Amino acid sequence: MTDECLFCKIAKHEIQSYVVYEDNDIIAFLDIKPVSKGHTVIIPKEHFTNISDASDEILKKIIVVVKKLSNALMKITHAKGFNVCVNNFKAAGQLVDHLHFHIIPRYENDGLTLDKQPQGELDKDEAEEIVDKIKTIL
Repeated sequence: MTDECLFCKIAKHEIQSYVVYEDNDIIAFLDIKPVSKGHTVIIPKEHFTNISDASDEILKKIIVVVKKLSNALMKITHAKGFNVCVNNFKAAGQLVDHLHFHIIPRYENDGLTLDKQPQGELDKDEAEEIVDKIKTIL
């Protein structure tokens, strides 16, 4: 945990939040600027900047909590679906430099446009090059 990090302070209960789930490693709370009713943020208590530096173990724990909370949110909000997202680095919209996942309940005709991203065409040569490079790194 870092002294300056907003989410570390929430994990230590130094800042009030609406906690919906907590265990030894994970805490989840309602987003204070929700995109929709029930919008929930899930974080590890240990400070990781983003998914790239998080341990595999903590990522496994987070995704299990995401699943549990998603199911609960669907029941209590009567949502028709939900988005799970994580923004990594500022260019991708990460506003707090502490790994966090969002569960955003979705409702029919809610006006949210998370599913309307511009799409291009996949070039065969470029695709093969990317595949080869990824396989080399892995």
